[in-house]
Amino acid sequence: MAHGPSRSAACGIFPDRGTNPCPLHRQADSQPLRHQGGPVGACIVNAENKIVGIGYNGMPNGCSDDLLPWRRTAESILDTKYPYVCHAELNAIMNKNSADVKGCTMYVALFPCNECAKLIIQAGIKEVIFMSDKYHDSNETRAARLMLEMAGVSFRKFTPKCSQIVIDFDSINSRPSQKLQ
Repeated sequence: MAHGPSRSAACGIFPDRGTNPCPLHRQADSQPLRHQGGPVGACIVNAENKIVGIGYNGMPNGCSDDLLPWRRTAESILDTKYPYVCHAELNAIMNKNSADVKGCTMYVALFPCNECAKLIIQAGIKEVIFMSDKYHDSNETRAARLMLEMAGVSFRKFTPKCSQIVIDFDSINSRPSQKLQ
């Protein structure tokens, strides 16, 4: 199956899916862009800032991305992504590479919804650092904030120092003009 370039490939951050193992950027040519607001990911780090879990929004294991819908709106909710997609937070917790994530910090693209807030609390994560809170006034996000506050899970917005990161893969293959001494 052929895959087109992701939005990140166009801005030079990641190569095309054909050479990129990162599932955050998968896009089948036959489907509309799945992550219309940008890919959603989560990363859990321990006290030493070592990654202990990562996740992204995606279908459950064994459920094909190509057979289930990725639309946001339709006549029936069953024809949208919402009843099927596992959020990045869930996947990061389930994909952990340690015994538990108690006391860890979770970095997320979007402020967690109420369902993910429950998982974060139950997993014992102590802090959530998010990039965007674009659904701040939704009932789900308001409920999430309330539960996180009640459970003593701190949260804060991450403000990057720059708006983009560009990795120059060509520089890896070029030889320096002057040898190091």
